[in-house]
Amino acid sequence: MKVKIVRDLQDVSIKRSVDQGTEEQRKAVQSIIRSVRDEGDRALVAYTEKFDRVHLNHLKVTEAEIIEAFESVEPEVITIIEEAAENIRLFHEKQKQSSWFTTHENGTMLGQKLTPLDSVGVYVPGGTAAYPSSVLMNVLPAKVAGVERIAMVSPPNKEGKLPAGVLVAAKIAGVKEIYKVGGAQAIAALAYGTEMISPVDKITGPGNIFVALAKREVFGDVAIDMIAGPSEIVVLADENGEAKEIAADLLSQAEHDRQASAVLVTTSLALAERISQEVESQLATLPREEIARESIASYGAIYVAETLEQGIDVVNELAPEHLEIVTEKPLEVMAKIRHAGAIFLGRYSSEPVGDYFAGPNHVLPTNGTARFSSPLNVDDFMKKSSVISYSETALKDNYKKIAALARLEGLEAHARAVETRFHKK
Repeated sequence: MKVKIVRDLQDVSIKRSVDQGTEEQRKAVQSIIRSVRDEGDRALVAYTEKFDRVHLNHLKVTEAEIIEAFESVEPEVITIIEEAAENIRLFHEKQKQSSWFTTHENGTMLGQKLTPLDSVGVYVPGGTAAYPSSVLMNVLPAKVAGVERIAMVSPPNKEGKLPAGVLVAAKIAGVKEIYKVGGAQAIAALAYGTEMISPVDKITGPGNIFVALAKREVFGDVAIDMIAGPSEIVVLADENGEAKEIAADLLSQAEHDRQASAVLVTTSLALAERISQEVESQLATLPREEIARESIASYGAIYVAETLEQGIDVVNELAPEHLEIVTEKPLEVMAKIRHAGAIFLGRYSSEPVGDYFAGPNHVLPTNGTARFSSPLNVDDFMKKSSVISYSETALKDNYKKIAALARLEGLEAHARAVETRFHKK
């Protein structure tokens, strides 16, 4: 099966229907949330036994378990995780903003006060999988922002443990609260609290459909990061692209999920044909061939553009999660890109570099939402308060204007509130 080559943009789309879950799934999630609110830890233990098939009386990860995790992970891997964490921390340090204030001669002071959230909950997918990169990408921006309390939750395996790599990453990132609980019940615990888990202000991190539905349910009582969709990549290449490398990059996203999207936009029909053939060749040796093959068949495409400018327009129309620019002058092309979650420049900036190691966050807008949203960042873990200080002189100069605007809106009490300071009887 080769990737389909098209010249009509109507045949290219990274948009997939957002999985809203079935009515049965929504009702199940709502029931789980109610149970956790009503029964607390008892419900968490019961649901862990039901869904994860392990009975745990104590859900909090102990220091002994963390020590065991470090002993079971090879030292060179621990060093790599530490280096990746440092790269991520340094990148996010540059995002951090400061409070600011301005003063005027009439005594007015205006400003903005930045305050980190008090607490954040991080959900990490678990069970048979291990996602230490997800730990680092969600925890470190919060730590840089200054969040004092970070509680991490992740479903245990049948032995009642979390993956060693996840525990190692959590320790390196500075997480002190880790709980062996997953699914909708974990989201409910973070949102509303139990005897063991205190509630948080915001929940971040990916999960399955039940986790996504639970995040939707609790939103408003607690903040959430986003409801992430399947992964996607667009590669924009001219005739200089290397077919073998680009095919590998497309498949790096296709193997994620059957609904993942991998699209090549190129000005070269010859390159398009070589990459289509190369994708088929590489698929045959992938351990996750079945998943990647279905992804390519359903959401993969190669669009052949007449010009590079037309190719850029196509990319902006797609607004992809990941964009690789593999052209002669990638910096010049980047300047014209308006919509993309993360942009990778040149042949050696393969997408997995950003997934794991470079430093920018890999929690990115999907399904075309890069048109209006951004990667997870330090600002997501901070609040901004406006600061207003008027002197008597400043208010005296302006209170009649303020009162006039208030009366224009029919709000007499607003007008009187500023007038009373000068209309004294």
